[in-house]
Amino acid sequence: MSIPKNLDAKGEKGFFVPLENNPEVMSHLAHELGVSSELGFFDVYSIDDPDLLAYIPRPVYALLAIVPADIYWKARHKESKTTAYDGSGDKEPVIWFRQTIRHACGLIGLLHSVTNGGARQYIQPESTLDKLLMEAIPLKPTPRASLLYESKALVAAHRSAAQIGDTEAPPAEDENNQHFISFVKADDGHLWELEGGWNGPLDRGELGPDEDVLSEEALRLGIGAFIKEAQYEGGDMRFSLVALAPKND
Repeated sequence: MSIPKNLDAKGEKGFFVPLENNPEVMSHLAHELGVSSELGFFDVYSIDDPDLLAYIPRPVYALLAIVPADIYWKARHKESKTTAYDGSGDKEPVIWFRQTIRHACGLIGLLHSVTNGGARQYIQPESTLDKLLMEAIPLKPTPRASLLYESKALVAAHRSAAQIGDTEAPPAEDENNQHFISFVKADDGHLWELEGGWNGPLDRGELGPDEDVLSEEALRLGIGAFIKEAQYEGGDMRFSLVALAPKND
């Protein structure tokens, strides 16, 4: 993705250039922030074809998905937004980041993917992400969001990743009718749905000890609900999925 010369990664109004949800972009961003090169993102071409799923290394620690806006809201209409999440500290099952930077949903989705569950062990000590995480954990959601907003290291890493994709970046002020959602298996054994534009993390249910985020049950509890909604409503099927997993080579 090429960035117009007059457009920075984050402008004065707090805009980010939208990221493409592809393995090259997301792996680059993760590694720039300090995730070990032993971990990477892989395309998910199907959630029900065993042959295609077999190409993805296991275990899968996170599934990062782009969901079309119309399907996102239809699937979420039964959810309550009355109770805002206010958790903090290392006793919480997941760390959740509120999004306050426009079009930073890809970055927030990546942060949710690499800082929770089994993926966290791949964060290199003293890296940008390691330092950011240690600062963020004890903070409540609002100051935690401010920490991200003010981070120059995040801006630099995001800009680097935004230049890698296959298409030209749209103007940062344009509307973005898609949502990045991360599904992770946390240390409590539950599947969590994490999206910075919602009111907090959503517990989607318990997974078995041998079930990862790409297991049949995790797919049913997570992204499968959005795909089912799209099929039922005949809506936009332009989903994009990448899986976070250890590299085989």
